[in-house]
Amino acid sequence: MRIVVTGGSGKAGRVVVQALLEDGHEVLNVDRVPSSESSSPDSPAPLLLADLTDFGQALEALSGGERLPGVEAVVHLAAIPSPVHATADAVFRTNAVSTHAVFSAALRLGLRRVVWASSETTLGLPFDEPPDYVPVDEEHPLRPESSYALSKVLGEEMARQFSRWSGIPFVGLRFSNVMVRADYEQFPSFWDDPRLRKWNLWSYVDESHVAESVRRALVADVRGAEAFVIAAADTVMKRPSRELMAEIFPNVPIREGVSGNDTLLGIDRARRVLGYEPTFSWRTIL
Repeated sequence: MRIVVTGGSGKAGRVVVQALLEDGHEVLNVDRVPSSESSSPDSPAPLLLADLTDFGQALEALSGGERLPGVEAVVHLAAIPSPVHATADAVFRTNAVSTHAVFSAALRLGLRRVVWASSETTLGLPFDEPPDYVPVDEEHPLRPESSYALSKVLGEEMARQFSRWSGIPFVGLRFSNVMVRADYEQFPSFWDDPRLRKWNLWSYVDESHVAESVRRALVADVRGAEAFVIAAADTVMKRPSRELMAEIFPNVPIREGVSGNDTLLGIDRARRVLGYEPTFSWRTIL
């Protein structure tokens, strides 16, 4: 498959680009900055510098141009990556406008599928208002508490309407806090105080899980627009999940099936519909 990855120079984007290349896909990295993997002229994933808040540039990028003619799908990861990376207005405007431009270009070009990065933040992070229940899954009410989260909620609604107009499947992946292997060195600093990571229910997602979820989302039997929680199968903590909840969120119901260090962001639907199975755990290296 010929695939455009927006934000392919970013933390999640680099591992997604590499995974898609390993699977035999042809990939074009569209970003505002180069990565070490794509800066070389003979890179297997050529780079196209573009500002995706501009519809004309988004349309040209998703067409592939001379670099990758005949693009079939887009993996849209480009965004200001958190509420703290810019002012609230800049975060919302950049993320909402670029997502609209990419979705519009996908529709105009008749792409076969759109996979894109939504976020765990849509679910109520930093949980100053406790969740209704755990594990928090796709049935939980959306509670955006920042301009970043609101831009992702708007993206999910745009996905529903663009899919309705076009019939193109749109798969949103509500990624948890993305970790690369070097990040696990910081985990011991969380273990003595559960309040430090209560903001996302002690969850994370490994780079390998991000790549797997994208691979699955590109081929899964999905119609319309769907959004899936994507997290690791466990938490960042050594203490059992029920013990953490009893201390920090004692009045929040815990659904059946949670044991040991199980994630408190529900990934059952991603497992069932996408075939997602996050096998790696930080516990294998710490």
